[in-house]
Amino acid sequence: MTQGPLGYQIHPWELRWRGLSISQLERTESTFALSNGHIGIRGTLEEGEPVGLPGTYLNGFYENHELPYAEAGYGYPESGQTVVNVTDGKIIRLLIEDEPLDMRYGTARHHERVLDFRAGTLSRVTEWESPTGRVVRLKSTRLVSFTQRAIAAIRYEVEPIDGQSMQVVAQSDLLANEPIEADRSGDPRVAAALQAPLVGQFAQAEGYRAVLVHQTRNSGLRVAAAMDHEIDVQDGLRTRVHAEEDLGRLTAAAEVAADGKLVITKYLAYGWSAQRSAPALRSQVEAALAGAHQTGWDALLAEQREYLDNFWASADVEIEGDPELQQALRFALFHVLQAGARGETRAIAGKGLTGPGYDGHAFWDTETFVLPLLTYTVPDSARDALRWRHATLPLARERAIQLGQAGAAFPWRSINGAECSAYWPAGTAAFHVSADIADAVARYYNATLDHDFDAECGTEILVETARLWNSLGHHDQHGGFRIDGVTGPDEYSAIVDNNVYTNLMAQRNLREAADACDRNPDRAKALDVTADEVASWRSAADKMLIPYDDDLGVHPQAEGFTEHLDWDFAGTPEEKYPLLLHFPYFDIYRKQVVKQADLVLAMFLRGDAFTPEQKLRNFDYYEARTVRDSSLSACTQAVLAAEVGHLDLAYDYLAEAALTDLHDLHNNVRNGLHMASLAGAWSSAVSGFGGMRDYGGTISFAPRLPAALSGMTFRMVYRGTHFKVSVSRTEATYELLSGAELETTHHGEKLTISEKPVSLAIPELEDRTPPRQPPGREPARRVPLDGNTEANTPR
Repeated sequence: MTQGPLGYQIHPWELRWRGLSISQLERTESTFALSNGHIGIRGTLEEGEPVGLPGTYLNGFYENHELPYAEAGYGYPESGQTVVNVTDGKIIRLLIEDEPLDMRYGTARHHERVLDFRAGTLSRVTEWESPTGRVVRLKSTRLVSFTQRAIAAIRYEVEPIDGQSMQVVAQSDLLANEPIEADRSGDPRVAAALQAPLVGQFAQAEGYRAVLVHQTRNSGLRVAAAMDHEIDVQDGLRTRVHAEEDLGRLTAAAEVAADGKLVITKYLAYGWSAQRSAPALRSQVEAALAGAHQTGWDALLAEQREYLDNFWASADVEIEGDPELQQALRFALFHVLQAGARGETRAIAGKGLTGPGYDGHAFWDTETFVLPLLTYTVPDSARDALRWRHATLPLARERAIQLGQAGAAFPWRSINGAECSAYWPAGTAAFHVSADIADAVARYYNATLDHDFDAECGTEILVETARLWNSLGHHDQHGGFRIDGVTGPDEYSAIVDNNVYTNLMAQRNLREAADACDRNPDRAKALDVTADEVASWRSAADKMLIPYDDDLGVHPQAEGFTEHLDWDFAGTPEEKYPLLLHFPYFDIYRKQVVKQADLVLAMFLRGDAFTPEQKLRNFDYYEARTVRDSSLSACTQAVLAAEVGHLDLAYDYLAEAALTDLHDLHNNVRNGLHMASLAGAWSSAVSGFGGMRDYGGTISFAPRLPAALSGMTFRMVYRGTHFKVSVSRTEATYELLSGAELETTHHGEKLTISEKPVSLAIPELEDRTPPRQPPGREPARRVPLDGNTEANTPR
């Protein structure tokens, strides 16, 4: 096992940290977080202190707060939403001969924590010597169940290792309104909303069990948390349980023999609702708790392992030549699975359920970066995330009406489906969000042929978003269909005309809506879709205006973009990035500087709209202007760099995307992981070096590897067919794992993926002159770790 540059041990199937670093707790609390898409618990120590940032989250559970405006404006959202730290059930405090086990005191002889990607657990081993010389070994294992959605559990073991018996007292808590550092956004309204946001409604304790029910002060959401325990010790056990408004506590005291141990198994159940009563929620979590108790700890572990075995059989990416990157890719896959596995008609937030970053909001990141991974590996999770979008259609319709448009305008950021962005140019004006959601709907349908979803949800989403584009755009005097006054993915350009990304995604949206109505005429009729309306969508799509600069031979990001002055990159020192924190938006908006991939993202998602020559010229042009002040950019640049032949550059960008959180490249992992970048690492590998594309329901591959990697194997699911692709530097092998045979192409050559592996040569690549990036904004050159702990340390 190799030591990584920032404290993590390098291992292909786990994330391990040895030793104790109090200063790194906030970061490791995020990387060691456990979730199943419904419950999320940060990787804090069981003792509750020391702690960086405590956090237990339920997907969709939030509190309202006022949004600040220096000046009012029509259409500005009036209230925001922020994720709430709910009742903490992780806490098990320990006293050894009346001395609290606190890692800040005494001596930690040994301490390590391991996040196991195959077992789905976070485990810990600590050997601690108290200030008076007593020595104890503590082992804990925790999980958030993939199979029992409402359940988390902890196995906690304490044993003397100094040859003497000892008195041990454990206090297992349910703690609501946990003291937490003031909101870091600087907005006092948010801080006020998070100050003791839960109002107690019920508390009961009996035997080894306790239940607490609370309600938020403003949003009116109810949450119930319950705990139960199994305790195993040789003799001398005494227990006491009690509950009050914000605390449920089981205290267990025992005399543990010199060769004995105290074992506590703690089961936790969570549930919330906007409508159900306190008694109903109490019954719900008590029933879930009874089910977990009946299943038992060993069976919960076995269920967790089986679930993950099935996931890895469909999703694993193996690479040869870079052990740290291998670990990072599986870390990414595991956390994205955790974010969406059991969300079940809830959003997948930008930080998942790993921290309070972005106030717990979901963005277009979900549909554009996260759902492709889920669509091709665990499609049921992608379907459930899209069902959440469908459930929010009434709010999206209301927003469109408020903005004077038809159809549905989905929010830039939200928890419950209502717009929460207080900044209009980069928020509301980013209408591309609706096309991104439509793109995810179409991709899911093409990859699954899920006709029930198509009829029940997909067609309605496509229809309402198509109506938005028909309303928002217009035909000009030359017959072209233009979409003016919008913001594309690049937040350093705002309120522009004919953003190429937006127009191309709207074009696909319009065509997909028309096709969906043809497939589902009864659903179209119920939505009052007429033949004339469908014809208008097809006409708008056919005449969509796509700007092109004939003089430069590139596509401007938006109309007139290539006529702007270039940003003074040479005169911008490194400490002035990210630019939005050091320069006025007015100056940024009128210069050629790109925060994140925009036109380049269009070439990925709508690659069917560009020639290979256009892609190469466009990529080189925008490389020189993209500063990557966003974690969303590197993965897209990796995919296109690989496609146009800059394989080593693609490798650098893949590493940046995959290691964004493990190396804390943006210095904000303390607030949670970057789900889009983690999912984008998968895209960088599978769509980049694997060359996978899926346009119009036709999947294809064009794999190529960079010099640093000797091999890569990835697994996918497409229309019920499970298969794997193994790539070397000279050939690729396609093999069916289960399901029907699949027709596809390899570098344009037709092939059938069947049980008999098919190996095809990889065409030689022409030499390319590497593009240049803005000075100081080049990706770090990736040098695979080989026991050298200095390599790849982020700048």
